[in-house]
Parts: sequence; C-alpha cells; structure tokens
Amino acid sequence: MQQALGLGVMVTVVVLVWFFFNTIKILKQYERGVIFTLGKVALEGGVKGPGMIILIPGIQKMVRVSLRTVTMDVPAQDVITRDNVTVKVNAVVYFRVIDPKKAVVEVEDFYYATSLISQTTLRSILGQNQFDDLLSNREAINAELQKVIDQQTEPWGVKVTTVEVRNVDLPAEMQRAIAIQAQAERERRAKIIHAEGELQASAKLGEAAAVISKNPIALQLRYLQTLTEIGTEKNTTIVFPLPIDIFSAFQKLAEKKE
Repeated sequence: MQQALGLGVMVTVVVLVWFFFNTIKILKQYERGVIFTLGKVALEGGVKGPGMIILIPGIQKMVRVSLRTVTMDVPAQDVITRDNVTVKVNAVVYFRVIDPKKAVVEVEDFYYATSLISQTTLRSILGQNQFDDLLSNREAINAELQKVIDQQTEPWGVKVTTVEVRNVDLPAEMQRAIAIQAQAERERRAKIIHAEGELQASAKLGEAAAVISKNPIALQLRYLQTLTEIGTEKNTTIVFPLPIDIFSAFQKLAEKKE
C-alpha cells in the first residue's frame, strides 16, 4: 500500500513538472514567442512576450525569436571587378528581427538565408564597380549593399541596418603594381612642388633685380652682407666682387696710351 502511494506521488510530481515546463514559459525582455495553436498562428495575438506565457500542453507550441541586433560575418568572396581585377572581399552585416511572425513562418532559417543573400549580393554589387572604387568609394558601396540586402530580407521580417566591407585582399602582382603606381605619383607631386618653388624663386629674384637696378647702393649693401656671411665661416679665401665698369675704365685707359 505504501509503495503504491509513493509511486502515485512520484507520478504526480513528474506530471506537475512536465505540466509546468510545457505550460509556463518565461520570455526575456529581448525575446518574443510565436504561438502555434494546432499548427496555426493566430492573425492577432500570435506573438507574445516578454514575461510569463501560459500555453495549453499538446495544443499550443511556442517558437522563441530574439529581437537583438545580430552581427554576422560574411565569408571572404572571390570578386572580379568591372575592370577585371580579382580580389577577395569579406564583410560584416548587422541585422535584427522586426517581425517575429514572418521570421518564423516565411522562411525556414532566417539567419542562414540572410547569410546566403549577403554573400551573393556582395559578389554582385562589388562586381559592378571598378577596383579603385572599392578602395576610395567604400561608404557608397556599403550603403548600396545595405539597401539591396534589406530589400531582399524585408519579406522575412528582417531589417538590415548596416553593411561594412572589411578587407579587400589583393594578389601579390596587384600589390606590386599599386606600389609602383603610388611611388610614381609621389615622384610626380615632388617634381611639381619643386617646379612651383623654382617659379616662385625666379619671380622673387626678378623683383629683387628690378629693385637693385634702380638703387645701385642696394647692390653695394648686398656685397657687404655677402662678405659678412663669408667672414663668419672658416674660409681661407675671400672673393671680392668688383663691378665690370672698373675693368672697362682700365681698358679705355690702356687704349689711349697706345
């Protein structure tokens, strides 16, 4: 008799535990539950939470859906750009579920589906751009990727908020070509800057020559300044600049004597 009573108590406890775990569900703040009643989702009230949810065992079933933003890495994809450059590109996609009912009913696995859509869209969009655009026009490409992927995942109740192209891996020969191009560009800029400096210096020298030609005393002062600069250094020879007019005077004197 006692054994039968103990067995009945154990069965009752097991039934109560089973009833508790299958009837009462606790949903966190970021979770929602899609309720299936006899295999169907009610048009209204089919999504519940957060908090405690009571289900009818054997009749109702709940599927949990998280509303938090998901960060998904898109594996590296081989992309051929419009100018026939082969690169490996990977990206990161940020998305979240905004309609739990569609995310459960309209697609089998919204995470896997979003990943595949992101991969195919990455290859398609980047293949329409030239290689230089991948390096210099990254923001516009990210915005276009986000727009296209979001349009394709909207029927699933998934909102793509951000898409970022992370790395663009180049072949070794392309890296060498870019390095040579960058070096040539730096040399070109250096030559242009040097030429502009020479032009400005020649203009200033022309202005200085015009001033000195109008004031011969300025030329003498420049001579004295040059001698002062030479004297500050340890030189054994000092050259005194003399006007050509002095030699012409001596030449005329010599001609008269002849």
